[in-house]
Amino acid sequence: MKLRVSPGAKSTEIRGFYGEKALRLSVAAPPVEGKANAEIERYLADLFGVRRSQAAVAKGESSRDKLVFVSGVEPQIVREGLVDLVC
Repeated sequence: MKLRVSPGAKSTEIRGFYGEKALRLSVAAPPVEGKANAEIERYLADLFGVRRSQAAVAKGESSRDKLVFVSGVEPQIVREGLVDLVC
């Protein structure tokens, strides 16, 4: 999934859509030493009930635009679960 991340927020949560193909995610961690990326992985793993090692930032580690994979969950379920949080 594609995410547009805003680090340093009060809480970690989905904030809506970013364009047509990405979601906005605010992250309650600063963008230093990989803390924001670790928080993204923790949040998504908890959200989908998988181990933290199954959620990974695959692209954009130092960018606000990220590509994240969640393994062990069907892609359609990931999309529907995230869209349901927005709507």
